[in-house]
Amino acid sequence: MTNRLQPIYDIAALCSSRQLRHAVLCPGSRNAPLILAFSRHPDIHCLSISDERSAAFIALGISQQVDVPAVIVSTSGSAAFNFAPAVAEAYFAQIPLLVLTADRPTEWVGQQDGQTIHQQDIFGKHVKRSFQLPQEYDHADNYWAINRMVNEAISLTQQEPRGPVHINVPLREPLYPGNEKTEYSSSIRVMSEVSGSSGIDSNVAAKVFKKLSEAKSILLVSGQQTSGELRTTVFEVSRRFHIPLIGDALSNLHGADATIQHADLFLGAASPDVLRSLQPDLLITIGEGTLSKNLKLFLRSHKAAEHWHIQEAGNVADTFQSVTDVLRVSAGSFFRFLSEMTLPPLFDLNSQIAYEKRWTNEEQRTVQLLNSFFPQSELGEAEVVLNLLRGLPPSCNVHLANSMSVRYAAHAGLISSQPGVRVYSNRGTSGIDGCTSTAVGHALTSNVPNILITGDMAFFYDRNAFWHNYPLPNLHILLLNNHGGGIFKMIDGPGNIAELDEFLVTRQPLTAKKLCEEFGFEYSELDSRRKMSNAIKDLLEPSTKTKVLEFSSGIDTNKSILLSLKRLIKDSYEH
Repeated sequence: MTNRLQPIYDIAALCSSRQLRHAVLCPGSRNAPLILAFSRHPDIHCLSISDERSAAFIALGISQQVDVPAVIVSTSGSAAFNFAPAVAEAYFAQIPLLVLTADRPTEWVGQQDGQTIHQQDIFGKHVKRSFQLPQEYDHADNYWAINRMVNEAISLTQQEPRGPVHINVPLREPLYPGNEKTEYSSSIRVMSEVSGSSGIDSNVAAKVFKKLSEAKSILLVSGQQTSGELRTTVFEVSRRFHIPLIGDALSNLHGADATIQHADLFLGAASPDVLRSLQPDLLITIGEGTLSKNLKLFLRSHKAAEHWHIQEAGNVADTFQSVTDVLRVSAGSFFRFLSEMTLPPLFDLNSQIAYEKRWTNEEQRTVQLLNSFFPQSELGEAEVVLNLLRGLPPSCNVHLANSMSVRYAAHAGLISSQPGVRVYSNRGTSGIDGCTSTAVGHALTSNVPNILITGDMAFFYDRNAFWHNYPLPNLHILLLNNHGGGIFKMIDGPGNIAELDEFLVTRQPLTAKKLCEEFGFEYSELDSRRKMSNAIKDLLEPSTKTKVLEFSSGIDTNKSILLSLKRLIKDSYEH
């Protein structure tokens, strides 16, 4: 081997051969061989992002957008630790990432050498696996081991459930090649994997057929999922069997008129008799986490006799405390089977139609009340979000920051004429720390508008999402600025403690105007309902620059509006 760093350079070549074509590189010295390996490879698109926390979330957004793992590379020490929030989000949201952290040689750990910490297994249980590469390359077996481990790591990122895999790379000086060229081996071993069949076997088919013959009230609930391919077959099954389908904005199942999007609003207000009438005898769940607290409470207190969760692999969360069967098949295979199977002769279609009607009646009642509720006398965040969602372009990505932004969008819902809208939100850990950076990752790799709805705490906390040299003309941001963490006045518990404003709400005086001047963004303010229609239209218009529309309002105003909406729905069940 003529070049001492050849095994490291060939990591980039192997990634390219395995179709990993995007890498986010964080500046440093210890990771210089990795930076050179990826940045000089002709088939890998590289970004240089200085803030490691932001860089990792940008990579996460890229992975979501292109549906292939992105690579993130850090130098040694605390730089690697700054990947942790995004790695945890990727783990729980099942987003593939290949995480490479440069390290000092192992003998220098704990010896007061600069930028040296314990990096082996640094992400603990928040990665699918962590690999430690050899630090010496003077034997052919080391090159073989590096190739084998990187192959395995890439495969693991994409095996169900998908997620992040960590490779720690100890590197000995010299780190720079001098006059040596960065070349890639002409023959690199690629260990490809072929997954087995995830179709329905005869035992599962018999069980499904039997239960469909017995059930009288089947309910389908979708948690967060972003698969556009699943939508058609889910809708077909829902229509064919008259199964009510509960899916808020994060389910990306808004293309069907019969989708129940407002369950959180009416389940928190409905009478005991209505709730009992909505109880399923068979519950089928797909997707990841469910946003609605009221839906969780309802299904925990009104348990189905049987609860099937459809998940191909991985640990199953028993969110509703009722799982009886885990069907280890892909959701696509399951719904294709249902769409093609012969309708069981004993299937009680009339009972199922009546059950579906009970759900759709509550949904329609809530939508009518929602439409009659706005406009209110004072313009609030909920109304602004509702109007933005109604005005979305036919094809776009919508990114929802955590806390109130995602909840406003869930309450508003999306309409059936917007099937080209894809909704994303970092609900794996539900943190605010990388919401903007994730949207930036999408914007850097997509050719559609990316609309971010965010609160002030999430926006300013993640301002380093913009600290790079890449234009983002397709990023449009609605900033809901109530100058604090408004959710802590919305939820039960914090509202009565003396320390609320200082230590929970965290009052802050910032606006986005100076930030937009600093980064060269287009900035506008929304300060009245009279301006709202034009302001939203202008925000969504194409531009050569990132756009920010800032709506400032009071936390107490928004709380009062939301409570009034919930009171209206509650009163509708009492009269």
